[in-house]
Amino acid sequence: MNHTGGIWIDHNRAVIVSMSASRATTKTLESEVGAHPRYSGQQDDGGEKKYEERHSQRLEQYYDEVIRQLGQPEALLIFGPGEAKLELKERLGRSKTFSDCSVDIETADKLTDPQIVARVKEHFRIDR
Repeated sequence: MNHTGGIWIDHNRAVIVSMSASRATTKTLESEVGAHPRYSGQQDDGGEKKYEERHSQRLEQYYDEVIRQLGQPEALLIFGPGEAKLELKERLGRSKTFSDCSVDIETADKLTDPQIVARVKEHFRIDR
């Protein structure tokens, strides 16, 4: 399929933009990962380790769902405020489906859905 895409992502939400010809469609996925508190001090019977494992599993499920929603873009822009964009790119790198997909990464603050679409169009130089 000939299309480009963009994903604004953090650990709470992903906005997926698919561009084909001059049409943009968006889909929002809410994460069920939840907050990730940092433990400090004394460790209790492996509680922190178990929490970290569950947190990582939820993130992996979230990224898998985002990837399922992408289709097979020729080029992809992943942007957002934190580490999620890098984690998602790393996960895409392990997939043969995306081996021919050009992936760009950018840092961006929280944006509205129209701002996200505009950023993807700007990145791929698509007329608004």
